[in-house]
Amino acid sequence: MKTIQVAVIVGSLRKDSFNRKLANAIVKLAPASVHFQFVEIGDLPLYNQDDDEHQAASVLRMKAEIEKSEGVLFVTPEYNRSIPGVLKNALDHGSRPFGKNSWGKKPAAIIGISPSPVGTALAQQHLRGVLATLDMLTLGQPEMFLQIKDGFFDDSGNIGEASKKFILRWIDTMIQWIELNSK
Repeated sequence: MKTIQVAVIVGSLRKDSFNRKLANAIVKLAPASVHFQFVEIGDLPLYNQDDDEHQAASVLRMKAEIEKSEGVLFVTPEYNRSIPGVLKNALDHGSRPFGKNSWGKKPAAIIGISPSPVGTALAQQHLRGVLATLDMLTLGQPEMFLQIKDGFFDDSGNIGEASKKFILRWIDTMIQWIELNSK
């Protein structure tokens, strides 16, 4: 069975991030045929078009990691009813300089978790708009707006039994999407 390379972008830098915990739990649940690489975005400088011709080493590293992946999993919180600034900064860096968009034609999937009953719905909708502009093929259904509640994660950081089957179905759909749409 072929191994699929999936880049994971977590839109939160917080040490105890629910979304990083969700990303780690997804990695544990996924089949061995999927290799996930967490792509660091917290070390990127603020995007400045003046730097396009001399991108920082951290930007070049991130772009190379995206380019070698067959798909991208975005795991994002919602900040002020949109995507976090650190995530938008990474998206801007990855799309530049003009004509060297590392995101283009990559299949993508979005998931997020929040204490809010609407999960990360608005952030995900904003992210979908940006990803469309970057020419990413984004999984439309099922959408995953998760609310963090007692029991969602067990004591070891795994998805709790009540949500595991639901998340496993989404992981299978994500993998099929990437396989179907990767170059």
